[in-house]
Amino acid sequence: MSTANSQEKPNITHNEAAHRFETTIDGQTGYISYQEQDGALVYDHTIVPQALGGRGVGSDLVKHALDYAREHNKKVVPQCSFVSSYINKHPDYQDLL
Repeated sequence: MSTANSQEKPNITHNEAAHRFETTIDGQTGYISYQEQDGALVYDHTIVPQALGGRGVGSDLVKHALDYAREHNKKVVPQCSFVSSYINKHPDYQDLL
């Protein structure tokens, strides 16, 4: 029995070959993709399938990606508007810009 309401965090993996962080839930894969430029991580797309919408999957992916940048001493270029909006709402990530 699936508990869709559970607040369990998704298992997010780093697919280095595809330059993205991804998670698969109920057979649907959401991801945030990036490019490396001049030692910075350019987060360019956050893709969450409609079936996973409204569950906070996009925010979990962005948080994971920003934490990864911090752990690896990388600056972030939020090309994706979702990433930019997330950073605006979470000022503790401003130092990564």
